[in-house]
Amino acid sequence: QVQLVESGGGLVQAGGSLRLSCAATGRTLSSYDAGWFRRTPGKEREFVAAISWRGAGTYYADSVKGRFTISRDNVKNTVYLQMNSLKPDDTAVYYCAASRSISGSYYSDDYRYWGQGTQVTVSS
Repeated sequence: QVQLVESGGGLVQAGGSLRLSCAATGRTLSSYDAGWFRRTPGKEREFVAAISWRGAGTYYADSVKGRFTISRDNVKNTVYLQMNSLKPDDTAVYYCAASRSISGSYYSDDYRYWGQGTQVTVSS
């Protein structure tokens, strides 16, 4: 079992930045592909970014490409999402997810382990 805990969410003005962290416990995250998703009320969970288990491959939704950066530190057992130039449309609960052998998947059903989520609110 892999337990994932997100942190780093909060309230920020449009144009600002936040860095989300996803810390894993239970097992090492280094052999798992990982991703970030987000959900707003009334909408389905939306893919944001993904990273392969070694960090060699990164994948982004068009809506965040050029503004968000996913990375990982396998020594610290943590995956990050650096979010720059934030917009009010980025307001959502952000979830970290992980699974094996799904590198770059955009589909939430492919991910076996999920965190509880962290709220990001971007004010205009």
